[in-house]
Amino acid sequence: MMNLLMIFLQEAPVSPTGGGSMMWIMLIAMFAIMYFFMIRPQNKKQKEIANFRKSLEVGQKVITAGGIHGKIKELQDNYAILEIADNVKIKIDKNSIFASPEDTKTTK
Repeated sequence: MMNLLMIFLQEAPVSPTGGGSMMWIMLIAMFAIMYFFMIRPQNKKQKEIANFRKSLEVGQKVITAGGIHGKIKELQDNYAILEIADNVKIKIDKNSIFASPEDTKTTK
């Protein structure tokens, strides 16, 4: 009985004030930084690429994911026919078209 009374009378260990809440604040701050510097720009870039693919037209010059430069000769729902040289045509998936040559030029 005395041991039980001693256990109840002992003071609870004191933890540093705000230690747990400070960890949560830092965790939330790290997530916010990751969102604004990594996730948000990536989503914006994906939307730009999707809009570019929707605006593809016959006769437009494009670059594929593999780096092949060509001119669109025919468009279908999921693929495009690309002319990469005189009388050389390839069938590619629209998702592999990434940019037009004008978009990849850098200004110095």
